[in-house]
Amino acid sequence: MTLPGSRGSRTTAPTPTAASAPAPVPAPLPGPELERLVQGWHHDPHGVLGAHRTGEGVALRVLRPLAERVVVECERGRFELSHQRDGLFTALLPWEEPPSAYRLRVVYQGVEQVQDDGYRFWPTVSAVDLHLIGEGRHEQLWQALGSHTRTLDGVAGTGFAVWAPNASGVRVIGDFNGWNGLAHPMRSLGASGVWELFIPAVGDGTVYKYEIATRDGRTLQKADPLARATEQPPATASVVHTSTHSWSDDTWLAQRATRTAHDHPMSVYEVHLPSWRPGLTYRQIAEQLPAYLTDLGFTHVELMPVMEHPFGGSWGYQVTGFYAPTSRLGSPDDFRHLVDILHQHNIGVIVDWVPAHFPKDDFALARFDGQPLYEPADPLRAEHPDWGTLEFDYGRTEVRNFLVANAVYWAQEFHVDGLRVDAVASMLYLDYSRDHDAWTPNDQGGRENWDAVRFLQEMNATVYRRCPGVVTIAEESTAWPGVTRPTSADGLGFGLKWNMGWMHDSLGYLAHEPVHRRYHHNDMTFSMVYAYSENYLLPISHDEVVHGKGSLVSRMPGDWWQQRANVRAYLAYMWAHPGKQLLFMGQEFAQGAEWDHDTGPQWWLLDHDWPAVGDHRGVQNLVRDLNHVYTDTPALWQHDTDPAGFTWLDSNAAEDNLLSFVRHDTTGAPLVCVSNLSPVVRENYRIGLPPVSGDTRWLEALNTDDPGYGGSGVGNPDPVKADATPWNDQPTSTLITLPPLATIWLAPAEGVIPEPS
Repeated sequence: MTLPGSRGSRTTAPTPTAASAPAPVPAPLPGPELERLVQGWHHDPHGVLGAHRTGEGVALRVLRPLAERVVVECERGRFELSHQRDGLFTALLPWEEPPSAYRLRVVYQGVEQVQDDGYRFWPTVSAVDLHLIGEGRHEQLWQALGSHTRTLDGVAGTGFAVWAPNASGVRVIGDFNGWNGLAHPMRSLGASGVWELFIPAVGDGTVYKYEIATRDGRTLQKADPLARATEQPPATASVVHTSTHSWSDDTWLAQRATRTAHDHPMSVYEVHLPSWRPGLTYRQIAEQLPAYLTDLGFTHVELMPVMEHPFGGSWGYQVTGFYAPTSRLGSPDDFRHLVDILHQHNIGVIVDWVPAHFPKDDFALARFDGQPLYEPADPLRAEHPDWGTLEFDYGRTEVRNFLVANAVYWAQEFHVDGLRVDAVASMLYLDYSRDHDAWTPNDQGGRENWDAVRFLQEMNATVYRRCPGVVTIAEESTAWPGVTRPTSADGLGFGLKWNMGWMHDSLGYLAHEPVHRRYHHNDMTFSMVYAYSENYLLPISHDEVVHGKGSLVSRMPGDWWQQRANVRAYLAYMWAHPGKQLLFMGQEFAQGAEWDHDTGPQWWLLDHDWPAVGDHRGVQNLVRDLNHVYTDTPALWQHDTDPAGFTWLDSNAAEDNLLSFVRHDTTGAPLVCVSNLSPVVRENYRIGLPPVSGDTRWLEALNTDDPGYGGSGVGNPDPVKADATPWNDQPTSTLITLPPLATIWLAPAEGVIPEPS
């Protein structure tokens, strides 16, 4: 049986409590103050409740709704309190000073509970915390706000703290008090807007919310913005959680701190966690995903959705729990376990992060304390027209602090190695997706959201300073200058940016029948015009396999064999192009169907014995070899952000649907990439080759037409020898056979890349 009031030890049968006669009753509280207290509007309940010195002794007041009797017990004796009204029990004790400690014996329905009084403790939020919150510089905000189990003066319980500056009063409600917050009003800590309360005997697993009295007389029930765990949706309450996970990734973190993403390999597998293997928990995924990624050779995994959100079938971009991993797949420590195991397999972990907007669900951040708080007061700036959500008020100190600390939180508390920031463009422009009369310009009359710019700069600078080796990645779809330029040079400070232009242009080119591609050749070469304006990652992401777009292979022209050949050629071209690369799950084996959140990837396709090697397993074999050759070939990643790492051989072979270029590592060692994006075999095709010392033979390091990938087997099985014929602005060249709809990589015979497994 759950009874109102604080949890505490409880006798199993009524037990009369020895006590003196009822203590004198102090002067009653003034009517208005008493009304504010019992109605939940009191800003300082600690100034009334608990033990307080008066001119006549010590006044003791406790709120215990529905209690029959309350007795205070301390080293000075036992005294029974008198009931004033609405669960307020009072006594006037004949002491000069309040007792240093006392307990309460509270009787509900004939059953006695022994309880501690949370109103006898000092605030659990320090003056330093409040100062940093006011300054907007509390970089570990989650350690001050939210719910935290702790022991004060030998009393175990949980401290609650929430920022709600417009509230008239705030109470904690939960399963521990029957969702009746009358006994647990919080105190307002000065002008900080922070409300705080320590509740004894409340521990991990407690389900709770905040009950907020608004200035216009309404009562709201809100989840904790800094809750570190939540109920499983559709339930919406917060859960007290203390991590007990013991990390085993010290070696990984030490190595990560010495590296940068720009000049190291990064091949990212993007995973929608709930649907990768539907029904698996975080811990079950940890038993399968690391081995799968290791086999395929991906260096990183990007996980989505991670933060708690209402609709499980979504990408998770309408976040309601910014500090809580979604409980659908397990606890926060279960998610830590997944990250830990991935690190032990030498796989970096990137998580999707969404500071661009939040949903209007009434239990979450929207009008949190009855007024616009996390969102701008101006509705033209608050409303996000694309998604029916609210934008953050980046100009508000506490809101900016909430988000900056949140970025740090995921890196520090969950050891993630990167944050992929969604919808950056929607943050940067005040007129994003808005009609000409539906937005408010900035102070200079322009469309730039300078508050968002300053927030992104602060977030990036803080993450890079506090979390060595972590990379931030922007999904930014416009030409905003300096997205990956350092903040010291007035850039936004991201480490990498998704190359949306490359993705759009290259997929558009490949959608054309080969006979028409000659007219769109510039779509494949234009990316090199701006390739070094930012630090890029090439994304074939979740956005490209939904909303009627189909899968990657389904967007290719021709019959089934040609579609797969196009995909194979494209992937090898993508892996050789300057920039890191990302591939959404299911595309690594050319799944034909569009992504479905209920069924996930069609793994059964890999179990069928098709002719030869198999339609889908062949593409998977190619991705495996692409990753392993890529990782072993510094030319493909050391100079990703440096023009010295790339040389066109022939960018003008539009009539042949052909692209050829060289990648170089820091020593000058080359890898040649040739893509024949026409369905015809080209024999004795001359290709220029960069000079190499010693052996002038070149070998195929990779050929996407290999039968092991489902190809036709056309290629150059024997070494080709460079001759002295100048070609493609190179001093030497050779004649090779180019397979149809295929990409080949050539490497010098000396120091040749190991053959694919």
